[in-house]
Amino acid sequence: MIVGTAGHIDHGKTSLVRALTGVDTDRLPEEKARGITIDLGFAYVEAPGGGVLGFVDVPGHERLVHTMIAGAASIRYALLVVAADDGVMPQTREHLQILELLGLREGVVALTKVDLVDAARREAAAREVRRALQATPFAGARLYPVSCATGEGIAPLREHLFEAAARHVPAAAGGALRFAVDRCFSLPGAGTVVTGSVVAGRVAAGEEVLVLPAGLRARIRALHAANRPAAAAVSGERCALNLAGPGIAREAVGRGDWVVDPTQAGMTARLDVELRLLESERGPLRTWTPAHLHHGAGQVPARILLLAPETLRPGETGLAQLVLERPRPLRHGDRLVLRDASARRTIAGAVVRDPRAPERRRRSPARLALLRALGEAEPAAGLRRLLHLPPFVLDLAAFAADRGLTVAERDAAARAAGALRLGTEAAPHAVSPAGLARLREEVEATLGAFHRRQPEQPGMTPEALRLALPTRLPPAALDALLGALQREGAVLAEAPHLRLPSHRPELAAREAALWARIAPLLEAAPFRPPRLREIAATLGAPEAAVRRACKQAARMGRLAEPAPDHFYLRPALAAMAEAARRLSAESPDGFTAAQFRDRLGTGRAQAIEVLEYFDRRGLTLRRGELRRVVRDPAALFGPAGGA
Repeated sequence: MIVGTAGHIDHGKTSLVRALTGVDTDRLPEEKARGITIDLGFAYVEAPGGGVLGFVDVPGHERLVHTMIAGAASIRYALLVVAADDGVMPQTREHLQILELLGLREGVVALTKVDLVDAARREAAAREVRRALQATPFAGARLYPVSCATGEGIAPLREHLFEAAARHVPAAAGGALRFAVDRCFSLPGAGTVVTGSVVAGRVAAGEEVLVLPAGLRARIRALHAANRPAAAAVSGERCALNLAGPGIAREAVGRGDWVVDPTQAGMTARLDVELRLLESERGPLRTWTPAHLHHGAGQVPARILLLAPETLRPGETGLAQLVLERPRPLRHGDRLVLRDASARRTIAGAVVRDPRAPERRRRSPARLALLRALGEAEPAAGLRRLLHLPPFVLDLAAFAADRGLTVAERDAAARAAGALRLGTEAAPHAVSPAGLARLREEVEATLGAFHRRQPEQPGMTPEALRLALPTRLPPAALDALLGALQREGAVLAEAPHLRLPSHRPELAAREAALWARIAPLLEAAPFRPPRLREIAATLGAPEAAVRRACKQAARMGRLAEPAPDHFYLRPALAAMAEAARRLSAESPDGFTAAQFRDRLGTGRAQAIEVLEYFDRRGLTLRRGELRRVVRDPAALFGPAGGA
């Protein structure tokens, strides 16, 4: 268990840790000279029956509250230190606020320097402490009068901490690795070492990790937990990591950085939170208020945009959006501390709800309903609530990344929520049975209405369908949904169109008769089809009538027109696109128009005409004289038919 000190400057925090552990946590020369703690200090003591009790000693000066927050981010049990001769002071109250905002609920009070006061003052100081704790989670905390000079009360306090450690239930080691760095230094023969707290997951020697925000890849060369060599450490433990890798150096990593699983690379500069304004504030909080945001051991300037309500009074809680000056690796459920623009006082605390906050429509009823659903801490419960809100289809990869879940945890949450899986392993999505039924009805109704309005058309493109649906789905979610509906047979796809199985587009009688004469001419030379005027001359038909029939066939999806008045059968284009894909696979640097021409046995002018059409459709990417295929041909033109 990690115990953290809290309290006003010169109330004896460091002396108390030294009395409890025998370790002097003031390591800097300036700390020794001035007799005050400036940076974080650490100490460990073996507990009876095995195990180790760790201490984080924080500074008490008001100008060093940011350092106190950095240390408090890793503690699990609070040791509030109040000097009997001074009593409760400003930093005592601010440290208490910070501990509460960071979610701490357990702790003990040490009433120090009791050797300097008489019995009456001792009792008065104890009552003062009780009053200060009354409205906090620490109202029932035990209070131990102690003296580091005489040793009074040290043994009972130490015993209390050992008992608390024995009762302490370690945090679940679930989730992908997230490690908050609070110190970085170099050791001869070892290189770069970072210390901090495992916020989520598990870390082990030999693993590959990512250092954020720099995005540096590293390997954990060795690991120390509780000041001892260890093979691994889990959530809730402090440890030191010896990092190695390109770019990993003392000056490249620092306090406030994060060491994470490579799957946790996401960064955000705009997030939605549940925000609580402290009762101690003198007036309401207004939109666009500047603040300093503290996250883990780091801090960044931010602006506060209130969502609901639009004005927040002292002691109230509401929804807000935070806009950061620099991106941070924030996740759902992270606890934040906000201090005023001058960084002189703590003003609020926040819990992250959505690290992917939108810039627009942030106060819409649908958005606020979504944020309220995101208040669920348990993944399965949160997933279940989200699937009952528009757009009813959820990106599981984004959901897992935002909550720091492993793939196994993500899939377990989806099963527990009763979700149906859509999409692919690379782009997994989830939907509830009711949500799938609703969206199926919307797709069928929208396609049916389109077919009735334009019976000659082959169907709708996916993007046209997406924009026409009553429920606006993100493109990836629509792809996942359409995949499921196609497997069911509810929708047919004939690239690039979608239609209902019952729909059969037909040409008008005049165009149908002419098309029956045109089609064989195009089929006879699929890769070198005659131009429109040549078809008209061969058939002895008016050029305008041939054009009208071909345009209508193109709208039905039977033809494509890569160049004016030059039509190709869609299966022939699909075969040409597949030929381009094979050439691209054979030549990773790209293929030329001449290679494409020779592969198909067509003319140079027609090969270039088709390739430029492929460029416009996004199938190929041209660099100079070379092209590469960058999309799946079947998704654009359907399956290849022919050569």
